[in-house]
Amino acid sequence: MKRKKLIIAGKELSSRFFIGTGRYPNPFVQNEAIKASGAEVLTFAIRRVNLDEPGEDAILQHLDRTNFIYLPNTSGATNAEEAIRIARLAKASGLSNWIKIEISADERTLLPDPIETLKATEVLAKEGFVVLPYTSDDPILCRRLEEAGAAAVMPGGSPIGTGLGILNPYNIALIAEQSNVPIIVDAGLGSAQDVVQAMELGVDGVLMNTPVAKAKDPAKMALAMKYAIEAGRLSYEAGRIQKKKYATASSGLTSLIST
Repeated sequence: MKRKKLIIAGKELSSRFFIGTGRYPNPFVQNEAIKASGAEVLTFAIRRVNLDEPGEDAILQHLDRTNFIYLPNTSGATNAEEAIRIARLAKASGLSNWIKIEISADERTLLPDPIETLKATEVLAKEGFVVLPYTSDDPILCRRLEEAGAAAVMPGGSPIGTGLGILNPYNIALIAEQSNVPIIVDAGLGSAQDVVQAMELGVDGVLMNTPVAKAKDPAKMALAMKYAIEAGRLSYEAGRIQKKKYATASSGLTSLIST
C-alpha cells in the first residue's frame, strides 16, 4: 500500500511526531525521550533560549542540531506584534526560519487568540517564514490560516497541558478533510489512546510535550506515543468498517447449514 508522505515547506519528514523540549526533569531524560520518540521536529519557547548563544543554551546544547528541524515557538506572546518580533529575533539568531505561532490572551485557559494569530501568520508568511500556527479547532479559522500562507495548521484537541484529549472530533476530522496543508494536532492530548484517535480522524501528525515530559517514565511514554501515531495512521489509511446498530455475524448463518 502506498502511504501518503508528510511534507512541510518541501521538507519530507519520516516522523509524524513533533515533540517539545520543556518540563523534563533533566537534560538526560529529555534526550532519552526525544530519542525514543523518533521525532525530527523539536519545538521550544524562544523566551527560554539565550539567543545570543543559542548553541550553548541549556535547552539546546545537549542536542545534535544536524539531526533535527527546530520549531521555535512564540509562547508568552499576547498579540501579533509580540509574536512577530519574537519570530524575527529567532531567525536573526540563526535558530530556524520555521516558527510556531502561539498567541494566548487568557492566562487561565491559554487558548489561542484567533485574530492575532491570523495577523501574525499573514505577516510572517510574507516574510518567508515557514509558519505553523497553533489555533483552535475552528474549521473556518483553519482555512483562513491556510489561505494566509501557513505551511501547516495546528489545531488544539483541548487546552494546553490538560490531557483532556480530543474534545471535538467532528471539527478535527472536518479540518483534516478540507485542508490542503498538513494538519498537526497540538495541545491537550494525554495518552496513546488520544493519539490514535487523532490520527484516525485523518490528521497528519501530533505535537506533544507535557504528556511525555510529565509521565512517570518519559522515554517509555515517548515510545508509546510513537507507536500510537503509526498505528493510528495505518488504521486511517486502511479505512475502518462502518458502525452499525445491530450485530453482523463474521460467518454467515447459511454457511452453517448443511445441504
